[in-house]
Amino acid sequence: MKTSNVLIFILVLLYINASTEWPTHTVCKEDNLEIYYKSCDPQQDFVFSIDKCSDVATHTFNIRASMVLRHDIKELYVKLNLIINGKTVLTYSETLCAPGHSKLIFCGMKKGEHLHYEGPVTLGIKEIPQGDYIISAKLTNEDHVTVACADFTVKNYLDY
Repeated sequence: MKTSNVLIFILVLLYINASTEWPTHTVCKEDNLEIYYKSCDPQQDFVFSIDKCSDVATHTFNIRASMVLRHDIKELYVKLNLIINGKTVLTYSETLCAPGHSKLIFCGMKKGEHLHYEGPVTLGIKEIPQGDYIISAKLTNEDHVTVACADFTVKNYLDY
């Protein structure tokens, strides 16, 4: 009996190691707007949600995001790419955490701590462009190590 349990355990471990991608998660799907995300960090997935899909087009909306940190956050940088038809058309980067320059409440958190944010986010745009596109987001720390990484697929059918 013990040998069969060990064999099953080994098969489960092999299956987990063989899977190279995280699943695609649905953030929201309403009449004219769909948002999905998939972690592009091969070692960690995370949780992300918004209150209502329609709120995204209103400039400020509430989100929830959660993960266990695999690395310290003394400094944190974000890089966003807007990808349309496989080509990067816009790149944006910003420092989120740095000594004397911390924009977020989780700056200074340590490896193993549970990062959880629940609250408002402002995009700084007046409307979400119509069409299908990908927003690639990558958070890195001071050692250029990936803290979190995701590709968001946005499908907006609403013609403003």
